[in-house]
Amino acid sequence: MADTATYRTVWRWHFYAGLFVLPFVLLLSISGAIYLFKPQIDRWEERDYRGLALEGAVSADRQLEAAKAAFPSASFHHYRLPEHSGDAAMVQMGLPDGSLVEVFVSPQAQVLGTLDPADRISNIVARFHGSLMMGDWGDRLVELAASWTIVMILTGLYLWWPRPFRAGGTLWPRFSLKGRALMKDLHRVTGFWIAGLVLLMLASGLPWAGTWGSAFAWARAELGLVEGVQEWSTGAEEAAVATPVGHDHGAEPQAMPAPGLPVRSLPLAAFVQRAEAENMAFPALVLPPHAPQRFGPPTGDVWTVKSEAQNRPLVRAVTYDPRTGAELSRSGFADKHPIDRAINIGIAWHEGALFGLANQIMGLLVALALVALSVLGVAMWLKRRPRGQSGTPSQGRGVSRKFAPIILVLALLLPLFGLSLIAIYLIDRVRTVLVR
Repeated sequence: MADTATYRTVWRWHFYAGLFVLPFVLLLSISGAIYLFKPQIDRWEERDYRGLALEGAVSADRQLEAAKAAFPSASFHHYRLPEHSGDAAMVQMGLPDGSLVEVFVSPQAQVLGTLDPADRISNIVARFHGSLMMGDWGDRLVELAASWTIVMILTGLYLWWPRPFRAGGTLWPRFSLKGRALMKDLHRVTGFWIAGLVLLMLASGLPWAGTWGSAFAWARAELGLVEGVQEWSTGAEEAAVATPVGHDHGAEPQAMPAPGLPVRSLPLAAFVQRAEAENMAFPALVLPPHAPQRFGPPTGDVWTVKSEAQNRPLVRAVTYDPRTGAELSRSGFADKHPIDRAINIGIAWHEGALFGLANQIMGLLVALALVALSVLGVAMWLKRRPRGQSGTPSQGRGVSRKFAPIILVLALLLPLFGLSLIAIYLIDRVRTVLVR
C-alpha cells in the first residue's frame, strides 16, 4: 500500500470525521433501530384495546358520542378504523389547550382508555432521533454529523481500495489474523459491504434535516419544481400527531357545520362505511370537514378518507360531499410528482416500512454494523496509540487537486459540511499565525 501524502491526508480526514461522528452514530443507530419497529411498538402500546368481543357492536356515531361525552369540550379531529375486527376504534380529539388525545372506544361504545400522541414511545424515539431532544440546535448537530458521516464513508472507501488488489481483507476478513490486524480487516470489509446502504440511509434522511430540508422545501415551493403539499416535516418540527394544534378546526358532523356547508350532513358512520369499502392500508382515517391534517391545511368543506401508512406508496385519499356522500376526488401515490415519489420511497425505506419485516431486519443489521464499526474504530485507535500520545494519523502534505471538485460538490450539497470546512480552515489559519 503506497504511503502517499494523499493517502495520509485522507486517513487523517477519516480519523477525525469518525472521532466527531462516533457519539452521534451510536445514538442515532440505536434510536433508529428502535424506531424501525414502530408498528410493533404501537401495537404493544394498544394491546389492551385489541381483540375485543364484537357482540353488541354499535355504529361509529355511537363510538364518537362516547368519546365526546368523555371530553365534552374537545373537538373531533378524526376517526381511525380498527386494524382488525374486534379492535377498538381510535377517535382523536383536540383539547381546548391545543393538545391532542387519542380516545380508544370499544365496538360497544365503551371508552377503554386514552393516549397522548406526544407521549407515545415511537414519537419520543422519533424526536430524539431527529434532534436529540435539543430543538433546533440538536437538529443542526444531527445534520452536521450526518454530513460528516458521508465524508467518513467516502474517505473510508478510498482507504478500503486495495493497493494491490487482493480478495482477502477486501471482500472478506482474514480470520487467520489476530489482534489489531483482524480488527482492521473486520472494519474494512464491514464498512465496504454496508457503505451503499448507509449512504442511502443518510440521503433519505436529509429531507427531514433543518438546513438541507428547508433549502429543498424552498426550492420545491418557490421554484415551482413540485406542486402540492410537502408530506414530511423539516428540522426539529414534531409530527402533527405529537404537536398541539388549534382546537377550533374540528367540525361537528351534524349540529354545527362550518360556514358554507349545508345545514345537514351524513353521519360519521356513512363515511366509515365508505372507508371500509376502500380497504386502505392501516392507519385509515376518516376526517370531518375542516379537520386538521398531519400535513397541509385543514380538510375544507368535505369529508376525507385517507391512509397514513408508513409505507408511503400505499397512501391515498378520497373526498366526499358531506350532504350526499358522493365522491368528489381521489388521489394516490401515482398522482404525485416524481420528485415527491422518490423522496417518499426513500422515507419509507428509511423507516423500515417499504417492504415489511425484511426492510426492518435490513435496517437493524445496518444499525448494528454501524455500532460495530464504531467500536472497532475506537479499539484499533487505542491499540495502535503509543502510551501517553494521541496516536492521530500524521499530516500529509495535502490532498491531490483531483479531489478538489469532489470536496466542492460535497460542500454545496451539504451546506453544514461546507460551513464546517470554512470554520476549520479559519481556525487552522489563526492557529498557524499564533504559532509563528
